[in-house]
Amino acid sequence: MARTRRYKKIEKNLVSRVTAAVKNWFSKTGALFVKFLKICDSKLTIMIVPHSQSKVVNFQTNVFALCLGIVLIVGIISSFVYFNRQVAGSNAEITRLINENRQTLASLDELRDENNNLLQTAKRFQSSLSQSLSLLGINSSSSVSKASMNDSDLSSLFDTQSQVTGSTKEATDIRQFNSYLESAVQPIEQIGKMLESQETLFTDIPNIWPVRGGIGHISMPFGQNVHPITGQWYIHKGLDFSTWRSGDPIVATANGQVVTVGFDFSFGNYVIIKHKHGIYTRYCHMQTVRVKKGEFVSQRQTIGTIGNTGITTGPHLHYEVHIGSDVVDPAKYVNVKLSK
Repeated sequence: MARTRRYKKIEKNLVSRVTAAVKNWFSKTGALFVKFLKICDSKLTIMIVPHSQSKVVNFQTNVFALCLGIVLIVGIISSFVYFNRQVAGSNAEITRLINENRQTLASLDELRDENNNLLQTAKRFQSSLSQSLSLLGINSSSSVSKASMNDSDLSSLFDTQSQVTGSTKEATDIRQFNSYLESAVQPIEQIGKMLESQETLFTDIPNIWPVRGGIGHISMPFGQNVHPITGQWYIHKGLDFSTWRSGDPIVATANGQVVTVGFDFSFGNYVIIKHKHGIYTRYCHMQTVRVKKGEFVSQRQTIGTIGNTGITTGPHLHYEVHIGSDVVDPAKYVNVKLSK
């Protein structure tokens, strides 16, 4: 029992001490608050004394109002500085966006110029394609009509009245031009197939430059010319190809069979090749001959070299094309397709 009483006594002492401490804290806090209110409520007199003879201005206030006014003034000035910086940053951003917009407009103008050039090229392409298809006997109306049915013909491409909503004119034109190119693939593929099927015909008809690599030049054309030795007018029955030197390879201008390998006082060493469709080619003034009579040769196969044999004024190749018993101008065949 004595121990219990002692514990209760200690508990009462502790509670009384805590209560006393709390009361003491509240009393001190209240005293400080009252003192603070008295300080804030202290009267102040502010006098404005001008340097002139004007009347002195004075007014009374208290510490609280003065502090509140100072806080408001500082807040207003801080807000002004803050928003001023925000406005300056916004102006810099607007300036940057204006410069970017100018650059974008310049790029757009360049794009429009390039788009106009593309459209002009497309017009020429359409005209050339139509002419090529008509020359080759391909019905271009069916292929192009498909494009026009899908609004992808160039006639609709240049019609600026109908545009997709929300798209620029340039984007619409490019979209339609792309559709037209897709529709033009089929006739171009037909041209490719036709050329592939006619490749055999091209190799059977003399149509390439008779000197390997397409080098040299035509020193004397076909037809009426002045003979370089006699000085008299005569009919030149072929083309003279000169490279200013001997030894350059001579190639067969088409597939065929060698029917003559010989020497003539005027033509020197010469070779005659028989081709299909009654066509013959003759190669004269050769330095060396690399084929034999009866041998079958292929187009672009080397049959000899340029020389100076026979009656000549310098090394060159005299080249003739015969159709049956007629001599024709070889230039019409040389210009079909140059040798590679």
